[in-house]
Amino acid sequence: MDVRAGSAVRAESSSVARMTEEDSAFVLSRGGVSIAVTDLGGEGPPVLLLHGLAGSSRELMPTAEALRDSCRVLLIDQRGHGQSTRRPADLSRDAFVLDIVHVMEELTPGQRCTLIGQSMGAHTAFLTAAARPDLVERLVMLEGHVAGSEDAGVAQSLGRFFASWPTPFADEAAARDFLGDDSIVDAWVADLEVTPGGLVPRFDADVMERTIAAVHQPRWAEWEALEVPTVAIFAERGMFSADDKDELIERQPATARIDLTAGSHDAHLDAFDEWIKALRDCLGFNV
Repeated sequence: MDVRAGSAVRAESSSVARMTEEDSAFVLSRGGVSIAVTDLGGEGPPVLLLHGLAGSSRELMPTAEALRDSCRVLLIDQRGHGQSTRRPADLSRDAFVLDIVHVMEELTPGQRCTLIGQSMGAHTAFLTAAARPDLVERLVMLEGHVAGSEDAGVAQSLGRFFASWPTPFADEAAARDFLGDDSIVDAWVADLEVTPGGLVPRFDADVMERTIAAVHQPRWAEWEALEVPTVAIFAERGMFSADDKDELIERQPATARIDLTAGSHDAHLDAFDEWIKALRDCLGFNV
């Protein structure tokens, strides 16, 4: 990925449009793709939050509110998710990175952003920091990794799961009956779109499968060359083994590591208080 040159990330004709009447919600356009951004404002340096696969910025709003007293908080719906373009042609990791670079250059010119991401969002944040360290002050990865997966069936299984949702759901209760009671379900249900036929997700299963398949390519070279100060945060019941966590730090020893005493892969939802304390500590906001 060669996106260090500023000219490489400028859209030929960029535009900013209001999503709603509120000043905080915008759509930025890059290469024919709309990227939904929420700018919560706040005092201090800019921080940009990135959600995981099949999520949206909505699930990170409590995190954003918990940081707002110490920084300016931006949230993004990554391509293929939320209010952003649902079916972009390009689902490469480069495309996701270029979207984030575009947002930073448009909304925080002349400033370095702290990038905070969970899962797939952590992967996007990491690749952005690796490609454009000149734009990134600090990187925080919650339940993120760079090793990828040699098993193509993992992405296919996720695609089949999302395709199995019996949508449209008649109502939220029907959605919960099918989806269960994991912490992420609240976020999925809150994000369902109301249509005349019922409630439907704001993403397509095949787009999710293609997106995560790209995330599953190993990116050790970028990780080992990373220049940006980085914190890796893992949940007590997260998806990575002890060996996975150890290897990440061993191959980039400058990385700080925080192990939460609770939480699943979605610790920003089910271990919220500890997540926020760890996050504010590593950002220097609790001093």
